[in-house]
Amino acid sequence: MTDATPPTTPDYDTLTRDIAEVPAVEVITTVAVHLLSAAAVNLGLDKPDSEHKDLDEARKLITALAGLVTASATEISSFHAAPLRDGLKSLQLAFREASIVPDEPGQGPGEKFTGPVYA
Repeated sequence: MTDATPPTTPDYDTLTRDIAEVPAVEVITTVAVHLLSAAAVNLGLDKPDSEHKDLDEARKLITALAGLVTASATEISSFHAAPLRDGLKSLQLAFREASIVPDEPGQGPGEKFTGPVYA
């Protein structure tokens, strides 16, 4: 017979970090990635033939992302900001393509922060 050891409860104190220890650039980029992901899902970009589209929600998320990326770009360096800007522009273009009645240039989601986005 084997000696069965009861399962141990993980020590959550060692598995988590105090938010004070997380660098600001990591917090900002993590929030940006969450906004990017949520906007992509609401644009139906999460999987082929996605039936889920909520352009109103996507507009809010893209606008929030644009504000965050624009405001934090100088704080997080272009190494981190450049890919976020690229992702943002891709979402803005996808939104324009998904819209039945496209916004005027400069009026799309987040464009008050980024300026007009053209294909």
